[in-house]
Amino acid sequence: MKRLLLLIAVVTATLAALAQRNVTGKVIEAETNEPLAMTTVKLLKTDSTMAKGGLTATNGSFSIAAPADGKYILQVTCIGFKTYHKNITISGGKNMPLGTISMEPDAIMLKGATVTGRALKVTTREDTFVYNAAAYRTPEGSVVEELIKRLPGAKIDDDGNITINGKEVKKILVDGKEFMVGDTKTALKNLPTSIIEKVKSYDEKSDLARVSGIDDGEEQTVLDFGIKKGMNKGLLSNADLSYGTKDRYAARLMAMRFTDKLRLMGFGSANNTNDRGFGGRGGRFGGGRRGLQSSKMLGLNFNYEEKDKLRLDGSVRWNHGDGDTRTKNSTENFVSTEGSFSNSLNQSYSRSDSWNAQMRFEWHPDTMTTIMFRPTFSYSTSDGISLSESATFNEDPYLYVSDPLAAASIEQMAADSMAVNSRRNSSITYSESKSFGGMLMFNRRLNNDGRNVTLRLRGNFGDSESKSLSTNNVHLYKTKNMLGQDSTYQTNRYNLTPQKNWDYSIRATYSEPIFKATFLQFSYEFQYKYTKSDRSTFDFSNLGENFFAGLSPVYRGWDDYLNRLENPYTTYLDEDLSRFSEYKNYIHDIEVMMRIIRPTYNLNFGVTVMPQKTNFVQRYQGVTTDTTRTVTNISPTLDFRWKISKVSQLRVRYRGTTSQPSMSDLLDITDDSDPLNISMGNPGLKPSFTNTLNMFYNNYIENHYKTLMANFRFQTTSNSISNMVRYDPETGGRTTRPENINGNWSTRGQFLFNSAIDSAGLFNVSTNTEIRYTNSVGYVSIDNQDSQKNTTRSTSFEEELTAGFRNDWFEFELNGSVEYEHSRNKLQPNSNLDTWEFAYGFNSNVRLPWGTEVAFDLNMNSRRGYSDESLNTNELIWNAQVSQSFLKGKNLIVMLQFYDLLHQQSNFSRTINAMQRSDTEYNAITSFGMLHVIYRLNLFGSKEARQNMQPRGPRDRGMGPRGPRGGGFGRPGRF
Repeated sequence: MKRLLLLIAVVTATLAALAQRNVTGKVIEAETNEPLAMTTVKLLKTDSTMAKGGLTATNGSFSIAAPADGKYILQVTCIGFKTYHKNITISGGKNMPLGTISMEPDAIMLKGATVTGRALKVTTREDTFVYNAAAYRTPEGSVVEELIKRLPGAKIDDDGNITINGKEVKKILVDGKEFMVGDTKTALKNLPTSIIEKVKSYDEKSDLARVSGIDDGEEQTVLDFGIKKGMNKGLLSNADLSYGTKDRYAARLMAMRFTDKLRLMGFGSANNTNDRGFGGRGGRFGGGRRGLQSSKMLGLNFNYEEKDKLRLDGSVRWNHGDGDTRTKNSTENFVSTEGSFSNSLNQSYSRSDSWNAQMRFEWHPDTMTTIMFRPTFSYSTSDGISLSESATFNEDPYLYVSDPLAAASIEQMAADSMAVNSRRNSSITYSESKSFGGMLMFNRRLNNDGRNVTLRLRGNFGDSESKSLSTNNVHLYKTKNMLGQDSTYQTNRYNLTPQKNWDYSIRATYSEPIFKATFLQFSYEFQYKYTKSDRSTFDFSNLGENFFAGLSPVYRGWDDYLNRLENPYTTYLDEDLSRFSEYKNYIHDIEVMMRIIRPTYNLNFGVTVMPQKTNFVQRYQGVTTDTTRTVTNISPTLDFRWKISKVSQLRVRYRGTTSQPSMSDLLDITDDSDPLNISMGNPGLKPSFTNTLNMFYNNYIENHYKTLMANFRFQTTSNSISNMVRYDPETGGRTTRPENINGNWSTRGQFLFNSAIDSAGLFNVSTNTEIRYTNSVGYVSIDNQDSQKNTTRSTSFEEELTAGFRNDWFEFELNGSVEYEHSRNKLQPNSNLDTWEFAYGFNSNVRLPWGTEVAFDLNMNSRRGYSDESLNTNELIWNAQVSQSFLKGKNLIVMLQFYDLLHQQSNFSRTINAMQRSDTEYNAITSFGMLHVIYRLNLFGSKEARQNMQPRGPRDRGMGPRGPRGGGFGRPGRF
């Protein structure tokens, strides 16, 4: 017994000793003090053989258990940083805390940085593009929207959506911290370029993937704006007030308060210029955003951080908008061997208010545990008014009349049997919605080898109500009534539609290390989604065509109409036109993945099985439908990254996804409430399956600091859903029915190259080439009964080329672009295209020594190849700006801006696809001038920060004594 007790004591003491000897510490970036996650930490023996190893956690911490007492070498490696070594000695079975380990950037990122004339445009670091803001000189007083317009491979559309290197930007960060999540426009329109040092572009993993290491396929492309050094302390503000011709106005106010732990950023703006920015590289047709828009915004963003313990990010914003849009449209519909031409004139007014709030709470109670909570809230209201006139013809009306929508023209065309129908519409709409939700996630690392478990809960609730009142008068000229007169169709309806929706999900993930740096990962998620809509329709159509004559729609003005009724509007309820629908969806998501991490490559591959059950209940037109559908989708996935060097990588990604047809498309119900637009369901629809293959390569070549990027995308879809359209030449009406179709596929390739062309870096050239091919299939009605499968093959080529010179006071850039589209339609050769759109011009910026700056751009936009000669036009767009700085620190700026000085910007556009050709003319803000007064305030910031705010040479605007470095701020996207 004594021997047994002695043995137990020895074993217990040994285990206790083995339980200790933990080498602990934290790894951070030397310059930013940001933690380095997923960094490799090894404990080497004195002969350099590995004794033990692991990866750092999200907060950069690590803990490695030494196998025995003795001497070791600690090695820390991370791509883009110098390898760290430290000799350590463990004795007495005690733990060894090493504290904070600072990683210095690798010399390859700094070589040549002492060349003062160089303002490098772009470098790469793994999968991250780093743009040097100093190399893209923007006009004085501009916001970051003007900077992004100048970045190679970046585009901003009229709605403010950003794409860079072919990927849409979903999120904005400032110094690696979240900024106005879900809203990219606030940053575009309010962050001044004067405070920005660098811009990073990379793919950020989801919260789940970042914390657990399990790839859930929810990456999103982000832009990370790095603020100049020294400006992250104290108070910084920027006020911009302006007024212009045609009663244009704009006001913008920004204030930032930074401390060691807390960052507050407040914004406010108001304008009636469609939020239009100044000029930019090149140009395009229809540059004036459609309609006349005015907007107001207030926003607050905050970030709070206690290193290794707590992180809070949140924002609140209010937006108000007013719109006035007038469009004139002419369309040729390819739906029949008979011609189908339509013309319309629409005037719409809108106003909206919205409140949005969101927050992220991330807590690390210890080095092995992460708890995250993300609540969200939104409330919005929206009003709308619309007035429209339209008509359909079986021949091109412009061959006979100049104004097809004039009453006399329609009567003439009807008498000649060329007018098919005409319509007058008016409507009033109002909607109110509120929603709130949240995500709670718990992650626990079970050891330092990668074993961890994650539990995530999500829930959302939404409640909305909409009202609409519409009057609709239709004349059918080819359909006669019993008296031989033209048939008429009148609908006057009032709709009340309350809707509720909620959903919740629970997801559990587990990662198990099975070999060295090799993990088997499991994930299961259950989702439940519920939506209920109960529309009540009150029909006043039988009260006469002119019952509401003389009334004009105004915001929420339905009482003007309802007060004309002899009885309460509730007595006009139409049970057949009212619709109740209830949608329930039960989804199971089962995923098995293998993850392999090696110094030179990472590989993820696996499969997802997704059984789901959907129940849809609907009561409509006297028919009650209760449909249940059960399907199982199987989706493979592959993600391979080859780290060719510290600044170069090749990534290959494949993902298969399925898409279910909507339940309303599956119901065998014919909706003929609008006889000119009849829709039918199809219970035989199958789910579609899409294969997507992406390849991405980037490299940074030290000689002349060349940066190149290439990506390739191939996508094919089986069982796509396309609408089969049947056209009735007697009424001009259409009947649509969804059908599965095969043959849709597309491919896209892009190549970007940027380089300095002299040793001093004063001259720079960049090119961006994109080629797209699309094989699109759909249904076209060749006769008046049946539709046939039609194929449209389109090839497009787009090239952008810029070459520029810049020094401390002068910048001049030549730019040119060309876009060619070649399209061939199998059944409708009249829609074939061979068109060219090209632009060329220059922009310039001159800084004079007494605080004066002059900037202007001049660009010619041209298009050729359209059969309609009126579209083969040229537009010469000239924008100019002159500014003068005042006060000792040049904090006060007075500026004049001129847009489209030659009054040549068009408000006309054309689109052509397999179904139609459409020409649209619209009202827009094009030519005007603005006088700006800008004041900047920087308190408590460093002297260097205040100097960086002043417009000076390229080195002072972002180079610094150490020159450019990929990753000088924030946290880059890492695998």
